[in-house]
Amino acid sequence: MAATAPHPTVWIAEDDLVGSIAAALQFVSHVHPADYVRHLARAYEREESPTAKDAIAQILVNSRMALIGRRPMCQDTGVAAVFLKVGMNVRFATRRSLDDLVNEGVRRAYLDEANPLRATMVADPLFERRNTGDNAPAMIHVDLVPGDAVEVIVAAKGGGSENKARFVQLNPSASVEDWVVETMSTLGAGWCPPGLIGIGVGGSADKAMLLAKESLFEPIDMLDLLRRGPASKLEEMRISLHERINALGVGAQGLGGVTTVLDVKIRTFPTHAASKPVALMPQCAANRHVSFTLDGSGPATFEAPDAADWPEIVLARTADAARRVDLDRLTRDEVRSWTVGERLLLSGKLLTGRDAAHKRMADLLARGEPLPVPLDGRVIYYVGPVKAVGGEAVGPAGPTTATRMDGFVDALLARTGLLAMIGKAERGPQAIEAIARHGAASLIAVGGAAILVAQAIRSSRVLAFEDIGMEAIHEFEVVDMPVTVAVDSAGASIHLIGPDLWRRA
Repeated sequence: MAATAPHPTVWIAEDDLVGSIAAALQFVSHVHPADYVRHLARAYEREESPTAKDAIAQILVNSRMALIGRRPMCQDTGVAAVFLKVGMNVRFATRRSLDDLVNEGVRRAYLDEANPLRATMVADPLFERRNTGDNAPAMIHVDLVPGDAVEVIVAAKGGGSENKARFVQLNPSASVEDWVVETMSTLGAGWCPPGLIGIGVGGSADKAMLLAKESLFEPIDMLDLLRRGPASKLEEMRISLHERINALGVGAQGLGGVTTVLDVKIRTFPTHAASKPVALMPQCAANRHVSFTLDGSGPATFEAPDAADWPEIVLARTADAARRVDLDRLTRDEVRSWTVGERLLLSGKLLTGRDAAHKRMADLLARGEPLPVPLDGRVIYYVGPVKAVGGEAVGPAGPTTATRMDGFVDALLARTGLLAMIGKAERGPQAIEAIARHGAASLIAVGGAAILVAQAIRSSRVLAFEDIGMEAIHEFEVVDMPVTVAVDSAGASIHLIGPDLWRRA
């Protein structure tokens, strides 16, 4: 048998890979995929819940602003995930490892002075949890495949949706659909719906999780699938899950409504006869990913879609549509007058604080030491803003998941005089009980609308814990910052009332 002539080697320059990954991460920070925008615009048109419709409107308007302004659509600019299919005829012109090249691209993207992205990665996940400062390292997956090119998918996955990933080993006869629907009913809104759900079935535990995540990068085609009808059992399952999950009534931001998921993706792999590993991976409203190919001819380039492809939406922000609140004169009695679902426009001085700041404040209180910033009569916003550029007072500054701060609520309300908190998603039962007992309130801003929120912030200064970067306590001066009462002083929760109403409807 004659020997096959070897294919010529394709050389990829070191900086072509590094520069392409950096450019891709910058691109996805402010550009939604067109298929996502099309499906979200359709969800906006058919949404019947006024509160959820307003949330979708804010996400769409924010998305268009991010595209035009080239600033992050969400303050959580995510964990960088890079998937490479490397052709076997490819060589990299470098002495560095592939991981080193990818992570250099991440650093270049997140430290870009024209559009700095928020560094979120912490080293030593068990103890010190010190921020790496440049968002490296990335999550890197490499496959060696036939071919003369490198195919790359670059994604940025936010913590809210990543934290809601789930895995189970089902009995072979058990229903995957039933497990997915039951699991979705317990996830709450911390993953920032409306978004996508990726399902991985088969392989082993690690393979199923990878299948679920990779499925999220497939084109969103549920509208087309519903129009033409299913052509396989897998497509039937996708449609069924799409309908059953949306029938839960969770809705945009968990406020109750018609649309919770825009699409459901499923990937499978052979597995052990005794096993049925199943992974569920939510993707939030900041659906950030892009693909490119390197063939030795130079770095990848990315072309943004036309802003005209986004629907024109005018947001209602008049005094008639919401109650104006002066944060500098806020009293406990006024907080008690707020009702669940009511829309507020906040103006005045607002404190910020996330996980690390809350842990430090709780430790100080436990030791009987004073806090560096008095909280009496104040409102605290759960946010880690992006670094400001140009004339910005602050970079994109959307809310983080309120549930993560639940364990600190009772101590802060009981011992500091704090009046209210702002985040995204639901509060747990203990936090709701503490809020009602102390006559406080929990408010929500729309997750995935970070630029819109930042427009209301006129100034920002760090007051305490500067060493923890974006998690430091800031003081914002805000004007007409839009929020919704999620838990009122009587303990009524919109994240319980809203989905229940739409589930029954």
